[in-house]
Amino acid sequence: MFLLLVETVTVGIPVDGFELLSCYGIIMDIKAARRVSVYNRLEGGRPMKNQVCAYWLAGRCNRDPCRFMHRESPPPPRQTKQTHSASPLDSRYLHSSRKTWRNPKNHTPKNGTVLTNRGAGSKRTNGEVSQQEVLANYGRKTDRKDQEMVKTTNGSIRGQQTVQKALTAEVVESESKSVQKPQPKLCKYWVTDGCVHGDKCKDVHSWFCGSGFTMLTKLEGHIKTITGIALPSGSDKLYSVSEDRTIRIWDCNSGQCTGAGDLDGEVGCLISEGPWLFAGLPNAIKAWNFQAQTELSLSGPVGQVYSMVVDNDMLFAGTEEGTILAWKCGTETNIPEPAAMMKGHNGAVCSLVVGANNRLYSGSSDNTIRVWDLETFKCIQTLHGHTRDVKSVICWDKYLLSASLDNTLKVWAATESGNLEVVYELKEECGVVALCGMTDAEAQPILFCSYKDNTVRIYDLPSFNERGRIFSKQEVQVIQIGIGGLFFTGDATGQLSVWEMLGVPCAVAS
Repeated sequence: MFLLLVETVTVGIPVDGFELLSCYGIIMDIKAARRVSVYNRLEGGRPMKNQVCAYWLAGRCNRDPCRFMHRESPPPPRQTKQTHSASPLDSRYLHSSRKTWRNPKNHTPKNGTVLTNRGAGSKRTNGEVSQQEVLANYGRKTDRKDQEMVKTTNGSIRGQQTVQKALTAEVVESESKSVQKPQPKLCKYWVTDGCVHGDKCKDVHSWFCGSGFTMLTKLEGHIKTITGIALPSGSDKLYSVSEDRTIRIWDCNSGQCTGAGDLDGEVGCLISEGPWLFAGLPNAIKAWNFQAQTELSLSGPVGQVYSMVVDNDMLFAGTEEGTILAWKCGTETNIPEPAAMMKGHNGAVCSLVVGANNRLYSGSSDNTIRVWDLETFKCIQTLHGHTRDVKSVICWDKYLLSASLDNTLKVWAATESGNLEVVYELKEECGVVALCGMTDAEAQPILFCSYKDNTVRIYDLPSFNERGRIFSKQEVQVIQIGIGGLFFTGDATGQLSVWEMLGVPCAVAS
């Protein structure tokens, strides 16, 4: 329980059945402070619920704090604690000082040919306005009005002191502020070159805001949702696939499309591993081997292949009807051979990731996450907690992160018994579509979260402080990490954007 210390109070004021008496140190429960802040009790009076300050709307309110809301909509309802099947009592979670990412699509390429971040065709776009102007309205540590961090279990988390302290401080800070900044929003008129307010517009005239990253270029060519992006190791070509049934090849030096090919159906996903490139199709997987200059098709899937991952020479594919298929790669024939079929989900397998201890995690449209032992190919735990499709799962250090259309991002950790349970939940006002992680120039972990409101929000971990946002015309379905600080986003309009994390050394020839 958090306690709030008030050092000097000179008068007694009754508030919700409590009375403040004259004394030097009065300790009050923070739950009372949440209902009526100390500032309001001593100066501003009782706050007016759900009434917007007319002076704030006109930009003229000088009260701090103010009895009325400085926002255009009521705050989201506070979430109640949830219960979980895993035993939370007296549990200790594993902790490691080394923070590593395991993303759902494929591992970050370890090497490559010379990759020019700003090639002949990679000129900056009109969306890159002055960052001084953007940062004047939007700092790295943003006060989020529509974001709420909810601690969802009452078990001990002694082994997660770093994460707990950072998240706890974030919760207390957000609850103690009575006035919050409005969220940055992309100007819809600027997108169509129709905004008449110019620099005086209250909305953002840029495809991003924040610090530590920048946009290099936008690649045009696809006409439907981009569903996969891959940068094979040792290649200077970027590959993208789309629901328009095509695969496109982009030159990393010039930014130009050097080739395109038609496929046998809508592509659900795309990954690369070594010399292999895999594309998920309806009822099949298309594979290309660049070293052997071969092309083949893997049969077995029923319905669309929505997710794939490669680990330890094993290819795993999640299908529309809920089955996960496995192939053994690297055989003498250099052709992946069927190895296992894992059944259990009652809906499409939307995301796959391999974590520590030889575990495979699968997120599904049946609202669950399943944990599979890759030695036996058996499901050893089913995680309940989400109420809608689980669109993305990734691993960070000893933690599993899951994103769902139920507007939540959950952080899971293992108990002493080995089971996973939710230790924190981040709740927003719209569904979460995709997750991806990387480290910045200072080797600090950052998390990319794509939302249904057409934004990608970038968080520092473990604090979940928001360092910036990426805006798009429609929701971003794919986020892919490249080399040399590059990362890529693909949205539902078919636009592929190239970004750079500032300060990260560029890749060199290997």
